[in-house]
Amino acid sequence: MKIEIASAQLSAFGNPTRLKIYRLLVRAGAEGLPVGAIQDKMDMAASSLSHHIKELAETGLIKQERQGTTLICRAQYAVMNALIGYLSDECCADGSAPSACAPAASGTRASR
Repeated sequence: MKIEIASAQLSAFGNPTRLKIYRLLVRAGAEGLPVGAIQDKMDMAASSLSHHIKELAETGLIKQERQGTTLICRAQYAVMNALIGYLSDECCADGSAPSACAPAASGTRASR
């Protein structure tokens, strides 16, 4: 992954509203959510939501698909995983104690 792409994606996540929208879409799974459902869950104006969705879509973090009159938004899991991999693929590579950098045990969750 190019550093410019990672930077743009991380910048999109730098806004709390966009991060909430993205997490909502990740929770929704592969079927995604209609924009109207996102708007209801986020309790925000359509124009503001449109701006945030556009930012996420421009970085490739989400995709939009029109189904009739409904616009469905979906998290792009491969893009998310590529970003996570970019952040962690050289974890502790130059350190003297690589075991200290091991991922958390399976089944544990990061704090929210």
